[in-house]
Amino acid sequence: MEFFAAAFAMAYQFGDAFAFLVISCAGLAIIFGMMGIINLAHGEFIMCGAYVTASTARMGLPLPLAILCGALVAGIVGMLVERIVIRHLYQRPLDSIIATWGISLIATQGVLIVLGSTMQGIGTPLGSIEVGDRSYSAYRLVLMAAAVALLIGLYFLFYHTRFGVIARATIQRPQMAQALGVDTRRVYGLTFGLGAALAGLAGGLYAPTMTMVPTMGATFIVESFVTVVVGGADIFVGAAPAAVILAAIRASLTAWYGQLFGQIGLLIAVIVVIRVMPGGLSAWIKGTRQ
Repeated sequence: MEFFAAAFAMAYQFGDAFAFLVISCAGLAIIFGMMGIINLAHGEFIMCGAYVTASTARMGLPLPLAILCGALVAGIVGMLVERIVIRHLYQRPLDSIIATWGISLIATQGVLIVLGSTMQGIGTPLGSIEVGDRSYSAYRLVLMAAAVALLIGLYFLFYHTRFGVIARATIQRPQMAQALGVDTRRVYGLTFGLGAALAGLAGGLYAPTMTMVPTMGATFIVESFVTVVVGGADIFVGAAPAAVILAAIRASLTAWYGQLFGQIGLLIAVIVVIRVMPGGLSAWIKGTRQ
């Protein structure tokens, strides 16, 4: 029984870390990994989704619908940001860093001024489960399932739908797509909005587990960038293996030495991958297949 409890604890920590990495990086993987926009406002889109989720849930909306509202609002905001700012910076990646950093500061300080330094949370649903002498949040198991479903859903969206094929073609060969009659501006706007909506979905899913503050997005952004950089440009080939490896590193080091060493392990991992595999895991995996 003690062995089972210890094994479950380790698996639970791994699954929790895996879910956090996948859910938090999904939107950034599209905006940064696919589109090449270094989006330093990723955390603020997450914060937007979390705030909208908490607000609508307190108004009486069921939590799943509140989470969808958070993702929808973040996606709409993302499309507006793309149309007003990002659209002019696709050929200027370094300028996109400054622009999104400015958007991040404006969003954080604006929420702080308008809504205050904190916001009432909504509490974690579903209670807890007992394994041995320890209790575990049942909602975390839902997040683990959501991470797997998100990976599967994105794969089918980008590889088995018309929008996905057009989006990948437009991002990889915009001149050719435009010559074939594709409205590339519209595709870029929708793709950026999808990335923002996924960031809002991450905020909505984790809203019941976190304190609502304007800077809450900073909790996600380091892990998001680390996962995307380790995974490489292809989010479907690289994101899942990267999340598995980084989750194993984080869960092991956190269990043995504490959360600080788990964070340090992630940063060391990304340094090693950049040095050994500049293209990330996806480039290495594709190279071994050829």
